[in-house]
Amino acid sequence: MFLKGKQTAKNGPKHAVDPQLQPWVEKYRPKTIDDVSAQEHTVAVLRKTLTSTNLPHMLFYGPPGTGKTSTILALARQLYGPDNFRTRVLELNASDERGISIVREKIKAFARQTPAATVVAADGTTYPCPPFKIIILDEADSMTQDAQAALRRIMENYARITRFCLVCNYVTRIIEPLASRCSKFRFKPLDTNSTQSRLEHIAREEHITVSPETVQALIATSGGDLRRSITYLQTASRLTNGNADTTITPRDIQEIAGVVPDEIIDDFARTLGVDPRYGPSRANKNDEDDAMMVEHTFKKPDFTSVRGKVGELIREGYSGAQLLSQLHDAIIENNNLDSKIKSHCALVFAEADKALCDGADEELWILDVALRCSKYINAPVPTST
Repeated sequence: MFLKGKQTAKNGPKHAVDPQLQPWVEKYRPKTIDDVSAQEHTVAVLRKTLTSTNLPHMLFYGPPGTGKTSTILALARQLYGPDNFRTRVLELNASDERGISIVREKIKAFARQTPAATVVAADGTTYPCPPFKIIILDEADSMTQDAQAALRRIMENYARITRFCLVCNYVTRIIEPLASRCSKFRFKPLDTNSTQSRLEHIAREEHITVSPETVQALIATSGGDLRRSITYLQTASRLTNGNADTTITPRDIQEIAGVVPDEIIDDFARTLGVDPRYGPSRANKNDEDDAMMVEHTFKKPDFTSVRGKVGELIREGYSGAQLLSQLHDAIIENNNLDSKIKSHCALVFAEADKALCDGADEELWILDVALRCSKYINAPVPTST
């Protein structure tokens, strides 16, 4: 009985994944290089390799979530097709396998093999299938210096039958002898329109209703990382449980992303004496309407109110670094604050950031930043004589 079950499992489909259970990042990964978003220059160059089948060693670099790995995988699938992909492409994550022993054993063993015979696709589709293999090293900037030096010799010796594609975030961490042997492709952060259209497409495919404000919240919290924004969207979709009447709000996205909600940051800023809309509490006395509006928005800060607000935020469990980062933006990007006030506050934030990186107490430093910034913001305006 057990032998029969084992035989059935062996003959069944391998690695069959239900699309409903698949991460959306993988489900909606570009199938062809034409599906890659916002990387027009790179796509235009790589498109020509599909006709010439002459591919150099390549180095893809840029911020995370901009399509580096997706682009080379899509190109490889278009070159070899699904039937030859397994034998012609080796993908390694160099952050896990980055020692010199991996380079000397696993990578060298694959690089020195003569390419396997081309297999005709089952559906009769013809692919270029050039006479070389491709080795993809993801996160290559995590490789040790010795491993990169050993990789340089392998690239030279087996260039006729093997091409390398190094994928990294920081090109400066790739040694110059290795980088000089590759054609460099810079992947820029995705623009807002490209990210928005991609997210709206996924929402339509998954039958999720998202408002423009929610899409903007996804873009803002992900910082140009499309992979992260898709993950946030999939996580938020679980809140609806298939209920079309349940809408995903920007607050939901911010909670999932670990970002402090905007209204909480705005309230914290008002406690320090600055309104995100009107600037400091000491409004221009010549404009009585604005002065009254600001005066009614919040009262003048004091030590007790600031300490109470900081304690409240800490009890809510928000990250100290995240709080300071968003408060920094709320103050520095406020057009109604004087440049001198912003410069003083920026120095305070820099000092606190260094202290938190060194392991200082979060609550004490947030309180220190809040009190010092409040002091600069509410300092008396010098009168001209």
